Amino acid sequence: MKLSTQTYSIAQALLDSEWHREGDSPITLKDIAQRQEISRAYLEQMITPLITGGIVRSIRGPKCEVVLTKPAKDIDFKEIMEMLEGATDPVQSLVNAKFCPRSRLCATEDIWGEMKIAIDRVLVCATSQNLAERQKNKGIIESM
Repeated sequence: MKLSTQTYSIAQALLDSEWHREGDSPITLKDIAQRQEISRAYLEQMITPLITGGIVRSIRGPKCEVVLTKPAKDIDFKEIMEMLEGATDPVQSLVNAKFCPRSRLCATEDIWGEMKIAIDRVLVCATSQNLAERQKNKGIIESM
């Protein structure tokens, strides 16, 4: 499984916003973009699915601010990944048996199912809050 640059960058942006936010105050995309060394336009484009999916809410105005719609402890990366990349199924036959009619008879299908469970378990445990705590344990990085 290979993640897109968009998913990687959004993960960094969410970590950045959790690391730098003060209470429920909004954070500007300009500030996140500067710290993450990406263009604001690219960040605006990437964050659109999260706005559509209800993870963040944009605040109209000249500053282009966003705020999380729920506590960081409730934003898990499985939800983010599914919004940006689609299902976490490593093979299509897990979702649609029509893709491979023999899939239920195949031992490799068990491996793909176990792989999906493991991936989902890791992603559900990786919340924005959890990542901020992990970052704190690693120490502050200048760009964060």
